[in-house]
Amino acid sequence: MSDECKVTVDAGVCKMITVITAKSNPDTGMIDIDIQSDCPNVLKMSWSVKPICPYTEVEAAMNETEIYKYASDALPHAACPVPCGVIKAIEVAGDLGLKRDVTIKVE
Repeated sequence: MSDECKVTVDAGVCKMITVITAKSNPDTGMIDIDIQSDCPNVLKMSWSVKPICPYTEVEAAMNETEIYKYASDALPHAACPVPCGVIKAIEVAGDLGLKRDVTIKVE
């Protein structure tokens, strides 16, 4: 079981780096999320993020996840990869996925 996951997102052309740490809380079953970023919009999003149930978040439709709702309120670019990185960190910390890199290659 992986109770902690660290995801680093290089958002691309904006050159903003975000580090997401998701950690399972054994007392509550929730995932605690810490987001550090160069991007002021991602930081604004992070202020809304509270401990989250991994099952509810990972199994929800994309537009119904708490993370994408927070992102919709704070991020000006729909192509920002940070919300996906947060969901992946929640998935791994909640023992619902494996630690495996995700790649978006633009050619």
